[in-house]
Amino acid sequence: MSRMKLALEVVSNLRNLADSIEDLVEAVETNTPEPKIEQATKEEKLPTLEEVRHYLAMLSQSGKQAEVKALITRYGARKLSDIPQEKYLELLKDAGEIQ
Repeated sequence: MSRMKLALEVVSNLRNLADSIEDLVEAVETNTPEPKIEQATKEEKLPTLEEVRHYLAMLSQSGKQAEVKALITRYGARKLSDIPQEKYLELLKDAGEIQ
């Protein structure tokens, strides 16, 4: 597993952990003994523009600037902020395959 993929997995796991801690705190505060059912069906949160920008900047700084630019262009954009947030997860997966 590449370092970038590992970093993305760690970020995702931390986000899930934070969500679980929030649910736990809420359960303790309201004194509800069972977890919420909606938590089990909760969709994965989309990455933010800042997270995607950080990841692509790391790739660029490691000598992959042309590949990053080509990736952004492949999504029909001239710059990262032109790409809709719904595409960020897919974009990060594609970026993780840049060697």
